[in-house]
Formats: sequence, structure tokens, C-alpha cells
Amino acid sequence: MTIMRVPSGVAALFPMLLGLSALSAAGWAQLAPSPDAPPVSTAPAPSPDEESVATFKVQVNLVNVFFTVKDKAGNLVPHLTKDDCSVSEDKAPQTLKNFVAETHQPLTLGILLDTSGSQQRVLPLEQDAGSQFLERVLKPKDEAFLLSFDVNVDLLQDYTNSPRMLSRAMAKAEINTAGGNGAAGIPGAGGGTIPTIGAPKGTLLYDAVYLASNEKLNQETGRKAMIVLTDGEDQGSRYKIGESIAAAQRSNVIVYVILIADRGFYGGFGMGYWGYSAMKKMAEETGGRLIDVGNNGKKLEAAFQQIEDELRTQYVASYTPTNTKLDGGFRHLAVECHGDGMKVQARKGYFAMAPQN
Repeated sequence: MTIMRVPSGVAALFPMLLGLSALSAAGWAQLAPSPDAPPVSTAPAPSPDEESVATFKVQVNLVNVFFTVKDKAGNLVPHLTKDDCSVSEDKAPQTLKNFVAETHQPLTLGILLDTSGSQQRVLPLEQDAGSQFLERVLKPKDEAFLLSFDVNVDLLQDYTNSPRMLSRAMAKAEINTAGGNGAAGIPGAGGGTIPTIGAPKGTLLYDAVYLASNEKLNQETGRKAMIVLTDGEDQGSRYKIGESIAAAQRSNVIVYVILIADRGFYGGFGMGYWGYSAMKKMAEETGGRLIDVGNNGKKLEAAFQQIEDELRTQYVASYTPTNTKLDGGFRHLAVECHGDGMKVQARKGYFAMAPQN
């Protein structure tokens, strides 16, 4: 497969998904259609009455909230029912229409791999543990894609159900330190040993999350998750962290962040690398979790296992909001499950449907 390279000075990704070209900024490359894109219809145009019915259906705002529940000991809690949990939106209780355990429902997964200079020594660990995870987690109806990000954002493998193809693409991922000044070490930072923030492009982490959400996951339905393997450092992204989080929330994507870093690269500062708080916010706001593994291979394997267990022990609660305004505004969510020490892991909110033109 040919890997598309995107110049660091252009906020672009890869060929755009069918039907999304109108949403991209001018000058962006277009995404190729997803392999499972629906065929073009040759049916006659609908009558005005049919069009009205279709418009009405689109405007029905059914909210799906995916979440996991743990007891006070941190163990996942299965077998909950509709009567065990409640959902409120902007503090207003909502009436649940559906409540289902999503243990074996199809999963759409995006793996985002940090290939900037700071990951030089831990990339082999990521490749090995990530391949094993994909081999275990992908079921017959699941699909996944693989991105890498450094001074560019590259699609290494488009949607596939094949762990072998994903593992092969992951094995070919390479560290890219080609900063604007050609320096080694940290792209765009002069090759120093401590990350610095400057004008040159460095690690387009926020761009990668934004583009993966908007260009790849937005058109998918059902359960969607993103796993980001990174030290959490962003340099030179066009999009800010808030915009990346919003893109994931709009696409109903759960973001898991595996914080992995070569501590020696940070001059012995240990936990002091800067991306921790930003990545924790991104994960928690979208209903995921941050797992800090340092540069420990065993902890990395355990992190993947925890994510796998959570993805296979999810619930989805569905409701029609009591707030019927189609204003595109942000609505805060709170999910509670009754029981001693029950802790719910769910996204913090969602964006309402925008006004219809």
C-alpha cells in the first residue's frame, strides 16, 4: 500500500471520505471512499411528501450514551439493567428508551501512533503490543484503521477487518524527525533533549485526533473508539485541543490515551512530561481513560488488556432529549448507576443537532 505523506505546512490528511469534501478546508486532499461505502442509488427522485417524511426522520434527535461501570474495587460490572442506571442532560432527568449491554456488538476502532522523535525507543514496544491487541480484539464484524502522526499525519492502513494487514502496516511505521530545519531529535526543536514549543511543525497530535474523528469516524455508526499511543506532546497542530475533543464528541468517539514515553528522552524528569493533563482531559471528556505506562512493556500490554475488557463490557443508553431545541449547542451529560461505590465512565456531553436550513 502506498502511504500518503502530507507536507507539514498543509493541514491535510489523506483522501477524504465520500461525501465529506464539502466539510474540508480549501486545499485539503480528498479521502478515498471507505470500502463499505453504500452504492450510489439509481432510484427515482422522491415525491415532495416523501421528502418531508425523510426530513422529519433526520430531525429526530436520539442520543446514544456508551459507558462502562466499575465497582469500588475497580472491577467491571456486567449484567446491569435499565432500572439500575439513570441519565440526566444539563441536570434534567431523561427517560431511557433503550438500555443494552454492548458486549459483542460491532466495533469501529482507530489506532493513532505517535512516530515523532521522542518515541524512538518505545515504538517497537507499541508495534508489538498493538499487533497482539488487534489480533485479540477484532471480531468478524469489527473494523479498524491505523494512523501515524509526527510532522505529518499519515494513513498507514485504511479500514480493514484483517489484524494481519494492520500489524503489517504498524510494523512499517517509522520515526520521522524531518523538522522544518532538518534537525534530529525533536522535530523542529533543534534536536535538544527537552521538548520545546516553537513555530516549526513538530508533533501534530491534536490534528491527528481531529482528522481521525472528522474524516474517518464521523460517518460510522455504532460503537466507536480511538486509541492514541503518545507521550502527549503536541507541536505545530493547526487545531487546538478543545477543537480535537469537540470533534471526537461530535462523532461519538471514545478516546483512550496510552501515555508512553522514553523517560530518558525527557532528561530524567520522569512524570514531568507536559502532555499528561491535556491527554487526561481528552480521554475523560470523551468517555475514555488515560493509562500511563511510561516505557514499561508489561504495563503497555496490561493497558491494552484493560481497554479490550472495557470495550467488551459496555452499555448503551438511548433517549430523546427533553430539550428539543436544534441549536447545535453543547449539552452536559451525567450517568449514574445505583450501588455501593459504582463509578461510571462516560462522555461528559454531546453537541445537539444544528438548525435545519
